[in-house]
Amino acid sequence: MNILISGGTGFLGSAFSREVIERYRNGEENHNDEQNIEVTWLTRDSSHAHPSDIKMMTYDELATTDESFDVILNLAGAGIADSRWSDERKEQLLASRINPTESILAFIARTDTKPKLLTSGSAIGWYGTQGEKPLDESSDFETDFSHQLCDKWEQLALTATDYGVPVAIVRTGVVIHPEGGMVDKLLTPFKMGVGGQLGDGQQIMSWISREDWIGATIFIIEQHLAGKNGEYANTLQTTSETQARVYNLTSPNPVNNHAFTKTLGAWLNRPTVFTLPAFLLKLMFGEMSILLIEGQKVLPQALQNAGYEFKHPTLKQALEKQNHS
Repeated sequence: MNILISGGTGFLGSAFSREVIERYRNGEENHNDEQNIEVTWLTRDSSHAHPSDIKMMTYDELATTDESFDVILNLAGAGIADSRWSDERKEQLLASRINPTESILAFIARTDTKPKLLTSGSAIGWYGTQGEKPLDESSDFETDFSHQLCDKWEQLALTATDYGVPVAIVRTGVVIHPEGGMVDKLLTPFKMGVGGQLGDGQQIMSWISREDWIGATIFIIEQHLAGKNGEYANTLQTTSETQARVYNLTSPNPVNNHAFTKTLGAWLNRPTVFTLPAFLLKLMFGEMSILLIEGQKVLPQALQNAGYEFKHPTLKQALEKQNHS
């Protein structure tokens, strides 16, 4: 299998690459027969440090290459929670998703050998903030900036179906792992004993361990390539008859911020007596504070219907698998 990954150097893409190479080269897939696997990272800088068993390709090279890929995994995009949402930052967030996706679509349009699947990133922000209302892949949305950002990214990716390429949209929740994401940002204050809940602590956090994100993404790819998933995932509307599906990549057990805070504190054996009130979060982060003080209860209905088994179905299990030395 030949896989092209945009955002391959990032928190998810790099870990996915390591795992998929190990699984295939060790024969864990396809009845334990050793499989050929080649992973290529799509990058703007080919000199970026990378493992020796991963190839690098620039966007300029993608525009002219004759190489073909079985699967494209589109993850490129600046972190939505990395800085305050100024008008300039909003434009950067959108461009960092749209520009790589447009390059991938241009490649798909001109290549004679089409990919068998485009798996394109998104986020549970697509649903907007809806409190404790359970949301699955068939649920509607509330319009806010997060929804608009995700929807524009998704709608662009779905145009791959116009060229006969199936699309799987993966809407990702908060990814749990000490190497990056939310946990990495929280480790220092929590270790110092100044960690605490945000606002009233009742906002729901839909999360997934990084191991399950990787496992679920590989599962989705395998299901699509085997043609086994048609009845399980919600169908997205496109201008083509080519299949387009959506999956929520979240744990089946979302938690509120109070429970998350207590679980993280217990894992680190640190107190969690502090609270950052909502008004202060709004002063600190502006519009972006909605990510911290509003909740979403997003459930992985399609994954569960298809038979994916979570390695870390609870937050306690996800954290206990990690080393926090």
